[in-house]
Amino acid sequence: MLCEECRQRQATVHMTKIINNMRSEIHLCEQCASNHEEFASITPFSMNDLIASFMDMGAGHQAFLRSATVKCPACGMDYARFKQSGMLGCRECYQHFSNELLPVLRKIQSRTEHSGKVPKRSGSSLLLKKQIKELRQELKIAVETEAFERAAEIRDRLKALEASYREQGRDIK
Repeated sequence: MLCEECRQRQATVHMTKIINNMRSEIHLCEQCASNHEEFASITPFSMNDLIASFMDMGAGHQAFLRSATVKCPACGMDYARFKQSGMLGCRECYQHFSNELLPVLRKIQSRTEHSGKVPKRSGSSLLLKKQIKELRQELKIAVETEAFERAAEIRDRLKALEASYREQGRDIK
């Protein structure tokens, strides 16, 4: 889409205004947008800025001091550099900075475990593993609440799923 003002450059700034239920849109290139007062007060932000703001929310002074001095032993990445770049240095960083990362992940996505889509090729074994994990949790709750008939049903289903999982040549952990 071309800039609506100069009609020469690509429009990269898009603004939609709604005033008294009347909607108006304007599409400008960066150069033309910089000449408009409406765009002067808008400061761009990045995903890194957004994630960094989540990291700062509720962070106590002790957590700040720890994260400022501790570095990953594998790659040397420190938490301040991670906050700035939004990327960890290596796979060891995930474990090393887990105290700082887990609260941030909970704020962003409410969970700290991946529970998304399952690939079709390896999906059957992953799905079975997930069902086994869920049934084990249900069994634990049934036993704790002394719902022994329910626990027996769950145990039988669990045994069948575990046998099916072993038939695929996989080991249950």
